[in-house]
Amino acid sequence: MDFTIKIYKQLLESLIKQNYSFQTFEDFIQKPIIKSIVLRHDVDLLPQNSLRFAKIQADLGIKGTYYFRAVPESWDVNIIKEIASLGHEIGYHYECLTTCKGNIDISIKDFEKNLLELRKLAPVSTICMHGSPMSKFDSKDLWLNNNYKDFGIIAEPYFDVDFSKVTYLTDTGRRWDGEKVSVRDKVDTSLYLNIRSTENLISKVNKGELSNQIMFTFHPQRWNNFGIVWLKELILQNIKNLIKRILFVKR
Repeated sequence: MDFTIKIYKQLLESLIKQNYSFQTFEDFIQKPIIKSIVLRHDVDLLPQNSLRFAKIQADLGIKGTYYFRAVPESWDVNIIKEIASLGHEIGYHYECLTTCKGNIDISIKDFEKNLLELRKLAPVSTICMHGSPMSKFDSKDLWLNNNYKDFGIIAEPYFDVDFSKVTYLTDTGRRWDGEKVSVRDKVDTSLYLNIRSTENLISKVNKGELSNQIMFTFHPQRWNNFGIVWLKELILQNIKNLIKRILFVKR
């Protein structure tokens, strides 16, 4: 049974036993530890799931980074504040080119407005693109003629991490080998690991088969205790994966 809270805890505990340090993305950029984990969370939906993750990590004495979208299904003021109060990093999960229909000038103003609003809730020094797989716009293109550092942002994972040295593991598509169904959540790396399940991933961790520096990307809405919500997520994600593979990835 994969993508449950139980196996998520087991994954964290296996990493802790291997003596990894856990850094927020901001800390990793400023002073990376030789053997370290960055726990990145894209809060696309169900922010209460992200709060549950944040509490589990706090109980284990580790920190992560949580990127919130500027849409009602992600942006929960109380949850953002509570996650920040637990010592985790808050970041902006921008998708301005999609929401502003490709207009660069309007998009950069929208980016600044949303960033300012998020900074009223917590310090924000890093950002991360939301893939918007059904959109024809790639929000990373916002930085072709603009610079996020002009807004006091120190890093964006897709631009500022050397993935030839840092292993990238993402649960995109509700699987760990989701590159065939991922539209934009991809990095250029030679550190690819063929991992199908979280159980398989834990086995590799326990055997010491992972590299010293790893960035995980979690979408907490995909992780639930077994039940109706877990089954709904499984079925819907399989349908989405099929649509993305046929209509977007191949294209």
